[in-house]
Amino acid sequence: MHTVTRKTLFPILSFILLLSGCVDSYDPQLPGNLDVVIVDGTINNLPEQQVIRLNRSKSDPINGRPGFMALTKAKVQVVVDSAQVIEAHETYDGVYYLPSDFRGQTGHAYQLRFTLSDGSTYQSTQQIMPDVPPIGKVRVEFNPTSLSPPLIDGYRAAHDFYIDTQDPEGQPNYYKWDWKLWEKQEWCRTCYQGIYSIDTVLVNYSPTGTLSYITGNQLFEDCFYPTSNYFSGSVLPDWVYDYKCRTKCWAIFASVELNLFADGFTDGAMISNRKIARIPFHQRTGGLVELRQSSLTPSAYRFYKDFQEQTQNSGGVADPPPTASIGNVQNVANSTELVIGFFTASGVASVRHWLDRKDARGVPLGLFMALKGREPNPEPESPIVYLFDTKSRSRPYTAVCVDSEKQTSYMPQGWRN
Repeated sequence: MHTVTRKTLFPILSFILLLSGCVDSYDPQLPGNLDVVIVDGTINNLPEQQVIRLNRSKSDPINGRPGFMALTKAKVQVVVDSAQVIEAHETYDGVYYLPSDFRGQTGHAYQLRFTLSDGSTYQSTQQIMPDVPPIGKVRVEFNPTSLSPPLIDGYRAAHDFYIDTQDPEGQPNYYKWDWKLWEKQEWCRTCYQGIYSIDTVLVNYSPTGTLSYITGNQLFEDCFYPTSNYFSGSVLPDWVYDYKCRTKCWAIFASVELNLFADGFTDGAMISNRKIARIPFHQRTGGLVELRQSSLTPSAYRFYKDFQEQTQNSGGVADPPPTASIGNVQNVANSTELVIGFFTASGVASVRHWLDRKDARGVPLGLFMALKGREPNPEPESPIVYLFDTKSRSRPYTAVCVDSEKQTSYMPQGWRN
């Protein structure tokens, strides 16, 4: 079994848990020669897209700071019951989606295989998807001091979600709880040192040679970035403009905390009032919350439990040795290569709950503040870059919602207008 020090494992696994949040954790004692493959993927039984994420963590040779880059152009497969091979296709850089109609089934075995663009081949251990009991009663309570650590400027208000579930008797069960939140958003695009344009932008020179920009006839719907010579060869000034949504758009938030439980001492008992979510008070309008209860394989539970203990470890003299399992993925040709992360299969029970926030007290954080860490800065009447619209449309433009892992233009099932 490969092991690494706590100081090495913590920032890397933090990245795994926060992949969708583009975390860039840093520990000054991280080895300067770090170069590891990071794997994150779980097959479940829900009617949703199944996703595998591949990244590489590599230290900067000068300052030792770990950087993360997506592993693109890999050949990714999931093998079902050692017989059926399902191909995954790269949708975003390093993010591989299995076919939309594929979903796991409890009692069946799943294994991940992938080959990187350099020919290196990796595979996981086989994981048999365990069954999961349904979520029972759901209780929600507003808590003005819920979030710890707090969000921006010490903000702590949230709604706490509690559930009941009946643990099956006579078998070991391992649980993990997660949540997802959809919120209607007003701002769809941010341009750093650029301006948003609906159509393509063309360069135009006056008879005296003055550079200007005009819109063309082809659809663009993106940020346009002027060249430095627009500013007479000087360095581009620093600015940021935000643009409101022209189409419907929902921001997507996901839990990042590990919430685990093993029924070793409570086999067959009712799990009551288990807190499984803390949904931040972003805005007074309602949001849609999905609560997920996952069954873990024993090996997956040990992996997540190791990480949970390390991240909560105080470093005292009574603490266990600072080592942890790396995961269940190996380089086929080189078993000594360090590979971080875990591939597993989980039965998932889920419920969706409309959070109306009518009981919330105080001032909300603000959705834009939660997303960007600042207030919006709309394009002013006289922007730094002037764009002449040949179709006589007024500025500032509004922007379309671009689908990604952080936002969607599709109304989530269960949304209430």
